[in-house]
Amino acid sequence: MRPLLSCAGLARAGWLIALACFAGIASAAPEGLAVRIGYLAYRPDTGPLLSNVIPEPSDAGLRGAELAIADSNTTGRFLKHSYSLQSAEGETPDALLEAARALHAKGLRLFIVDTPAASLQQLAEAMPDSLLINAGSPDDRLRTARCLPNVLHTLPSRSMLADALAQFLAVRRWNRWLLISGPTADDQAYATALKRAAKRFGHRIIEEKPWTFDNDQRRTAQADMPLFTQADEYDVVVVADERGDFGEYVPYHTWLPRPVAGTQGLTPTGWHKTVETYGAAQLQKRFEAHAQRWMNDRDFAAWIGVRSLATAITKLGTDDAQAIRDLSLSETLPVDGFKGRKLTFRSWNGQLRQPIPLVHPRGLVSNSPQEGFLHQTSELDTLGFDRPESECRLSEATP
Repeated sequence: MRPLLSCAGLARAGWLIALACFAGIASAAPEGLAVRIGYLAYRPDTGPLLSNVIPEPSDAGLRGAELAIADSNTTGRFLKHSYSLQSAEGETPDALLEAARALHAKGLRLFIVDTPAASLQQLAEAMPDSLLINAGSPDDRLRTARCLPNVLHTLPSRSMLADALAQFLAVRRWNRWLLISGPTADDQAYATALKRAAKRFGHRIIEEKPWTFDNDQRRTAQADMPLFTQADEYDVVVVADERGDFGEYVPYHTWLPRPVAGTQGLTPTGWHKTVETYGAAQLQKRFEAHAQRWMNDRDFAAWIGVRSLATAITKLGTDDAQAIRDLSLSETLPVDGFKGRKLTFRSWNGQLRQPIPLVHPRGLVSNSPQEGFLHQTSELDTLGFDRPESECRLSEATP
């Protein structure tokens, strides 16, 4: 009996026979890769507000992750990669942790997380073999001292936002600031980032005024705010009011006719409806068709978190959490974020480098980093804590 020919032998016999042989081998290969991603959300109750601030959508973040799953399936089908999202929300951090453990028990190891810093740390420590994408906390400590080895950050930090604003104000030579800070811990953290940015980019805070009023600004802003903003000569009023208790009533009510910036007025943010260049308009349209509303910064952070995972999986051919983490921190994985340049994660703290839009409610004013602010490796690293300023060395640590 004649021996069976190998594929190599068939290739010598003729390319048509060889093609049929290799096609048979390919058909016997695994069908593809099914990638499951978890979405975890917990947003604490902010309590009663003293203003008519427009609340953030209750599904902020989730809708961005859903759109990214659809986008990833569109591109992934050519590689036989399929993506699915399993979401869990908790009314308390412990409830969310229990839900996360349930997903972990089902084999999920990749998560998009929209929670405050303390809850994120709790989740990261409970699932050390997982990779968590922080799309909800701007806490600077997560990027400087509280270094979580299995966490990457797609939401800009407060220091990135403050530096983006300070660069623009430096270009305009609005160097004398009147700083108004709210009473909450988040307000104080934002104010701290602003004060750091002021010192970093040559501004002077002529006075910082804490907001201590508890009255209804809808009725008294016209009377209270001009008196409250009396101070020595200033170029701009900078506001730290993340909750929106009073900041919405600062513009047009200042003692001196000056612009307002910070959490209200001219605002640095990770994403906004007015961002339309570099293909962003198409992303905006797809999101609005999906969510029936505008895309915000948490939506974008969740969207690009999923897309960064999909980009790594496409390159690696696996959804292994450790392999994705290592590739992301190698700074060789460019992610397309519709911001005019390829984005990468910082190797030392896992923060996604990205330009920061400066917007008012209906218009885009500028993007930072501003022209002329240079850096030895990337101008994007002029925003936020640079390597020497951070204690984190994630690329050197193993989860």
